[in-house]
Amino acid sequence: MSSGPAIVLVHGFWGGAAHWGKTIVELHRRGFSDLHAVENPLTSLSGDAERTRQMVRQIDGPVLLVGHSYGGAVITEAGDLPNVAGLVYIAAFAPDAGESPGQISQEKPPAAFENIAPDSDGYLWIKQDKFHESFCQDLTEDEALVMAVTQKAPLGSTFGDNVTAPAWKTKPCWYQVSTADRMIHPDNERRMAQRMNPRQLIELDASHASLASQPGPVTDLIEAAAREVTNT
Repeated sequence: MSSGPAIVLVHGFWGGAAHWGKTIVELHRRGFSDLHAVENPLTSLSGDAERTRQMVRQIDGPVLLVGHSYGGAVITEAGDLPNVAGLVYIAAFAPDAGESPGQISQEKPPAAFENIAPDSDGYLWIKQDKFHESFCQDLTEDEALVMAVTQKAPLGSTFGDNVTAPAWKTKPCWYQVSTADRMIHPDNERRMAQRMNPRQLIELDASHASLASQPGPVTDLIEAAAREVTNT
């Protein structure tokens, strides 16, 4: 598969590029050698999308964008570049034009919504003692502890940033729903997935952190997408 597209992994709120660690290892084992993971500042959708576009522009040839959580909003906004061949959403936001992640969450609040709290600088945090049960209940306590302590808090205002021109309307898409997700309501994930008419839609019995708890099936979906965009 090394002749396939470059894969650019885009993280979401409360984590950085390292959240993709297990998926990166699995992709590499399967022969994907052109792997990249953006480190987004999580300070505005426009800023995060531009940081992602900068990375994509550095790559010659087709790119498959893979977004987790809020990273789905980022690839929705940044996926309009001509060398983006497809979009893969992993338990992710996929807003329509004029929609924000915050608006989608308020319409159908996730189970762990109350465990998110702002600090005095306007950054939103998942309470450390609630991180395991909120974000990654299917990971070990040790893994959850590291994620909780190293969580990358977004500016609260980022939640309200609207997508302008959703790339999923013009690019082929794939979507993974986490049925035990407590950070994005699973029914919101299903609704966002179904309206984009994805090439493939899978559901995993997983937490929000499916990229870490079920890297095999997540990589299966990415591999299927990579194979399809290579053959078209």
